[in-house]
Amino acid sequence: MNIRIVNKSLNDLPEYSTEYSAGMDLRANLKEDVFLNPFERKLIPTGLFIELPVGYEAQVRPRSGLALKKGITVLNSPGTIDADYRGEIMVILINFSTEIFVVQNGERIAQMIVAAHEKVSWEQVRVIDDTIRGGGGFGHTGKI
Repeated sequence: MNIRIVNKSLNDLPEYSTEYSAGMDLRANLKEDVFLNPFERKLIPTGLFIELPVGYEAQVRPRSGLALKKGITVLNSPGTIDADYRGEIMVILINFSTEIFVVQNGERIAQMIVAAHEKVSWEQVRVIDDTIRGGGGFGHTGKI
């Protein structure tokens, strides 16, 4: 699939790190370092603008290494970029650690996955079919 992209940063285009990667790394596009204090959140620009085809979305997700090693994650995870959005891709980072984290230009801050999605039409009814699970929700099986 080809997707049109404008790159206003000095960073490379997002790319897959390995042959079987699902996500492409997004990099910070900064004129100066951003200091992220403990429990602080900030909007980090990428310098990227994309034109997704109708029926697709781009999901912005945390990088597992940043989350585990530094306590840095994407606050609205996954963030959704709709096919009709033409603004800059921005990433809301939050620092869940007890130390200041410095975001530098070109740093890999998130990953992006492009995925197909369906549009639904609702059919309002009075009753829906039952299943064995029924209304059982969070922790209903008693298993962790």
